[in-house]
Amino acid sequence: MSGAADTIVVAAAQYPIDAPESFAAWADKAARWVAQGAGGGAQLLVFPEYGALEIAALGGREVSADLRATLAFVADRAEAVGAVWRGLAARHAVHILAPSGPERCGGGFVNSARLYGPGGGVGIQDKLIVTPFERDWGMSAGSVQRVFDTALGRIGIAICYDSEFPLLVRGLAEAGAEVVLIPSCTEHRSGFHRVRLSAMARALEGQIATVMSPTVGNARWSPAVDRNSGAAGVFVPPDVALSMNGVLAEGRLEEAGWISARIDLAGLRRLRETGEMRNWRDWHLQPGATAIGGAVEVVPLA
Repeated sequence: MSGAADTIVVAAAQYPIDAPESFAAWADKAARWVAQGAGGGAQLLVFPEYGALEIAALGGREVSADLRATLAFVADRAEAVGAVWRGLAARHAVHILAPSGPERCGGGFVNSARLYGPGGGVGIQDKLIVTPFERDWGMSAGSVQRVFDTALGRIGIAICYDSEFPLLVRGLAEAGAEVVLIPSCTEHRSGFHRVRLSAMARALEGQIATVMSPTVGNARWSPAVDRNSGAAGVFVPPDVALSMNGVLAEGRLEEAGWISARIDLAGLRRLRETGEMRNWRDWHLQPGATAIGGAVEVVPLA
């Protein structure tokens, strides 16, 4: 690893979907959010799944009211949007997981999350398992799973529904990820609780930290993100040496803003050797369990 810090401070956004009147207005919003998150001392800022869809408002009702038009409009502006996030990561000397959004792949679209480093690097993780709603949109699944080797340590990304599949996150952990970011976008509280429970379970199984960031609020102008329910959270395995309930920080449902927490990475490493339970080590004792980390690409990120 290029980093392997002993602790890191993370901030997770409870991010409202707005309808910006111009690209400049959207960029101002992004700058305000990053300044606020970084101003609290965070080294890693996490934004939610499909937060990029607010860009569709710039196309007017003809675009924002049509799912396919929304995907195309936002995808065609992915590089311009990315340039804003890249600049903010450099300006504030932080790592930023930007809001995910559609990007073109062949003749269709994938749901893509980009992790920006302060040195200008960018890592891309596409969603690997699409939801029934995304299938109805015509979204495609990604095919490559990656872990990003950063100055903070190795970071993985499991976009929303992906977090509900244990083998996906186990692969990230086996490839060295000590922190897995879970950007989410859920319409109902039932969806929020599915992802939250998954984030906590993945932290327990892998003896890692997970960071969940949701969209919040209503955007009635968009059939894609018209309703958003959730709360951000930073989770670790429950252990007397680290956290009694596994929750380092958690926000209030539906409230826009940031939550933050300091993650004791050195403590997580010790848990794997001396914790109350040894879930990481004992994974292979399950019937049918195999090593899966070799299928994950390790990508350096400046």
